[in-house]
Amino acid sequence: MFSYIVRRLLYTIPILFGVILLTFTLDNVLVSPESKAARVLGPKATGSARTEWIHNRGLDRPLRVQFVDYVKNLATFKFGTTWVTGRDVGDVFGQGIGPSLLITLPGFFASLVASLGLALYQVFVRNSILDRGLTLLCVALMSVPTMVYVIFAQAVLALGLNYFPAFGFSTEGFGMIRFLLLPVTIFILINLGYDARLYRAIFLEEINQDYVRTAYAKGIGPTRVLAVHVFKNGLISLITLVVAQLPKLVLGSLLIESLFGIPGIGSVLVQAIQTGDQPIIMASVFLGSLLYLLSLIVTDICYAMADPRIRLS
Repeated sequence: MFSYIVRRLLYTIPILFGVILLTFTLDNVLVSPESKAARVLGPKATGSARTEWIHNRGLDRPLRVQFVDYVKNLATFKFGTTWVTGRDVGDVFGQGIGPSLLITLPGFFASLVASLGLALYQVFVRNSILDRGLTLLCVALMSVPTMVYVIFAQAVLALGLNYFPAFGFSTEGFGMIRFLLLPVTIFILINLGYDARLYRAIFLEEINQDYVRTAYAKGIGPTRVLAVHVFKNGLISLITLVVAQLPKLVLGSLLIESLFGIPGIGSVLVQAIQTGDQPIIMASVFLGSLLYLLSLIVTDICYAMADPRIRLS
């Protein structure tokens, strides 16, 4: 397994290099330094101010030199400083990862448990009126935009009934829970319908296999068949879907964090897009690609752990 992991890690290097080359090309070849300066400094900035801004950030150097320095910095996880505030990008991400994880981790695990439970129950009562009703509920949850959940939560539950804060973030004891409860709940709702539908399809495919009929013929009850046999044999597909979401947990939820004023990585990225803060945007793309490639390796390892027939070679 160790040699397999090392080999997979080596495979990620050319892929990451391709991502770096593509993002650098899009940022520096298709967009001129003058356009970047105008977007950050504003339309009223003088020509000398723009020229000085470009020179201070090394954007007037040859592209080959800029690219080599950019790759060297990424190799040591040095993302430079933000164009707007001048802070170190690594410090900005380090400060924002905590609030992001406070939303994504509870929401992810709660949504996973609820989706799996709902999908298994729908398979248990499959083709019944209750199953069709739950399917319609899942489709409805999938159809409602995130903005609608946020507006309803802020207007009715927060401002109207005054149950929760409508905006902001706190790290002080119970106050933090009050600030996080609405964002986490919305995070669960926007994933519940989609995930439950996918998991239900996976379990329905397994329920029609020969080993399920054999288990029933041996006198095993339907609850045990679902909880042990069907769930276990559906793990391969479940692992693929679940582990692929890991990068989103670290990078946060852009819309929820921004609308609720939570200073996570997602909110930082939204502000960077609005202000044209390219170091944050490019660092986010690099980290997202790296996390995705690492999640693929974790997926393969989980495959081997879930199914003894799979060998990593």
